[in-house]
Amino acid sequence: MKFALIKERKNPPDRRVVFSPEKLAEVRSQFPGATFKVEASDIRVFPDSAYKALGFEVTDNVSDCDVLLGVKEVPVENLIPNKKYFYFSHTIKKQLYNRKLLQAMLEKNIEMYDHETIVKKSGARLIGFGFYAGLVGAYNGFRALGLRDGLFQLPKVETLTDLDEVKAELDKITLPNIKIALTGTGKVALGAKEILDHLKIKEVSDALYLTSKFTEPVYCMMNVMEYNKRKDGKVGTKQEFYKNPSGYESNFMPYAKETDFFIAGHFYGNGAPYLFTREDAKHPDFNINLIADISCDVDGPVASTLRASTIADPFYGYDAKTESEVAYNAKGAIAVMAVDNLPCELPKDASEGFGEMFLEHVIPAFFNGDERGILKRAKITNNGKLTDRFLYLQDYVDGK
Repeated sequence: MKFALIKERKNPPDRRVVFSPEKLAEVRSQFPGATFKVEASDIRVFPDSAYKALGFEVTDNVSDCDVLLGVKEVPVENLIPNKKYFYFSHTIKKQLYNRKLLQAMLEKNIEMYDHETIVKKSGARLIGFGFYAGLVGAYNGFRALGLRDGLFQLPKVETLTDLDEVKAELDKITLPNIKIALTGTGKVALGAKEILDHLKIKEVSDALYLTSKFTEPVYCMMNVMEYNKRKDGKVGTKQEFYKNPSGYESNFMPYAKETDFFIAGHFYGNGAPYLFTREDAKHPDFNINLIADISCDVDGPVASTLRASTIADPFYGYDAKTESEVAYNAKGAIAVMAVDNLPCELPKDASEGFGEMFLEHVIPAFFNGDERGILKRAKITNNGKLTDRFLYLQDYVDGK
């Protein structure tokens, strides 16, 4: 079995890679039946020379490889027919901008495995960059706070070498007495929590958070059953909510009244209630004035997220009265950070963490008969057709 790390060709450039040189060497030692090539790249966070130094062939031609490993979408003109591909295709939610990509993969008889579809039997994802999105997103929120209020100046994450440097910069700041709400309990939220804990911000229960005043910065980590409630007043369960959220409504406003800085690290499923609406944001008791929307669902559960922002220009403001975008430091505005490709700012750490997960969960499946069903569940296309698991995409492919 021949594997290749492919060059990232999407713009803006993405410096991440599935395997660092050291991790790829580890894969090679564990699976001697596999061979590896590295497609030459001048943007990858690890230089070609680092792979060469460990004995890997770096080349402009990987057409003789069986499995091609990338991070972001491969441009249609660069797809090699009859190969197995792994990358984030951004097609499984029927994203219109990538319809032609999925159509091309079917036409070219490509076996597509999306990183998002690499899941357990339960449907829980096994690999991703969510933890690093949480780290960078929380940091960026504090960067916005410092700039807006003239408290401190944190450098952009993309100018720092790694997570150690990020934390070293955080060690230099002093926070005001604020209350921070963090939604979610998954990898994104855990990444944000690592930043909060590094800053030695005190974590408090939701009961204390909602009823008490503090003389130091505090945060509350909220799960889905704390910011949602059953419409009939009965006690709900996570399992019930995930199965059918239609019987639930938002319970976020009590937190919005007590919160200065909101970090959105939750997963938002179809049909779930919005956390807060544009009308909610107009309420005189709505206290939030800074939001780091790591989840970044545009025009979705966080009403102030009018658009995704960029690494180059990460902040904008939301005027609740006019429901419009203003400067992030405009008087009375909610400052918004809604960058949708946050892990790109921390490519070294993100790539190293991703490679660990890919080695643990995916590579073995090629050599053990896919005993856990990882590849079977993840495969979107096969022999020019959608697999049974992804037949729901057929109308999307057909342009309907």
